[in-house]
Amino acid sequence: MSCHVLRLVGAVVITSSLFVGQTQESKPQKPDDKTGKPSGSAPITVVTSVDSSRTELPADFKPLIGLDKRPKLDKTTELQLVQLFNAEIARVRKPLPLGTKDIVVTPDGLVRPGDARLNQLASTIGAAAKVGDQVKITSIVFREKSVYIEVNGGPKRKSKWYEHISVGGMGGAVGGQDPNQAAATGSAISLEFKNHVPEMNAAELRQLLYPIFDFSLKSATQVATETLPPKVQAAVKSHQVLVGMNRDMVILAKDRPEQKFREKDEKGREYEDWVYGKPPGEVVFVRFVGDEVTQVKTAKAGGGEMVVKTEREIDVKDGVASLASAKPVANNGNQEAEQPQPTRKPTLRRDDDPPDPAVPATTAPGLAAPQHKEDPQWGEKPPTTQQPPPSQPPPA
Repeated sequence: MSCHVLRLVGAVVITSSLFVGQTQESKPQKPDDKTGKPSGSAPITVVTSVDSSRTELPADFKPLIGLDKRPKLDKTTELQLVQLFNAEIARVRKPLPLGTKDIVVTPDGLVRPGDARLNQLASTIGAAAKVGDQVKITSIVFREKSVYIEVNGGPKRKSKWYEHISVGGMGGAVGGQDPNQAAATGSAISLEFKNHVPEMNAAELRQLLYPIFDFSLKSATQVATETLPPKVQAAVKSHQVLVGMNRDMVILAKDRPEQKFREKDEKGREYEDWVYGKPPGEVVFVRFVGDEVTQVKTAKAGGGEMVVKTEREIDVKDGVASLASAKPVANNGNQEAEQPQPTRKPTLRRDDDPPDPAVPATTAPGLAAPQHKEDPQWGEKPPTTQQPPPSQPPPA
């Protein structure tokens, strides 16, 4: 009983102290004569709210003019844009929160929510992509007044039909959806228009999505082509095949072949022919021995002449291409063939040394120069000379 009384008394005392503290009036402080502010007052802190709807536009963004006056997007253009943008790779200019589908872009370049809100959501629920990350467009849908784009799988994971089936028994249920794989892996963006989705091409759609996506990424073909020598780059751009290319280079230049034939030549070596084109047009036969092009035959359109190339034009070693070594040019009638120069024996004398006084510098006219015998080299036997037989003594 005494404990309950003490608790009630304590509660009454705390309530009364709070009431007194709220009803006390603060005494006005006298202003300072010099500054006009209350003397002894604490510094005043001004708190401003961050505008979460503000969006920083890229400096080189140029909005399209007159979209409202264009006709509605037709089905043919829609299918072409879906084929071009599906599985497209781009870099993001804004943070994309994980599982978010309410990011909206307008033709004027405004993005909702703003930069501050997007950063807050990305730090709170996770980011599907940070600024500068590469993303993959996994779905694009054209609606009445908007274009809906999903990246990295979208805000909601798509499940398969068999993931909803589970079989139960005495040992428990088997199958069903894995809860660890049900989380979203991407995000979604909507490009909204005022009246309808207007007629546009792929370059204009990329320009409208420029505030969020940067499509100026080099494709794998461009990156691979830039590592090749200039002659090979020119051949790839003009869709020509050079003797010495490997299979990857031929695919860069001509794409994958329509037909392939594998046979053996007269020496029993296996080769493979890649055929591009069909008659009566131009037909190109590219022959591979192993991973190297050894022959290129081109049949001109309309039954023209057959052009055959077998001379190596480039060398490919360890995946690095270089121009084939130049062969010596045959001498014509006006040019003299280079004669091999005689090799000089090693000596300790220099060209500017004075002549040896033991050797006569000149010979008398009409006399042949003395023939100096060379000393035998180390390891060689001295030359044998025939000496005259000894003189016989006169008979007695």
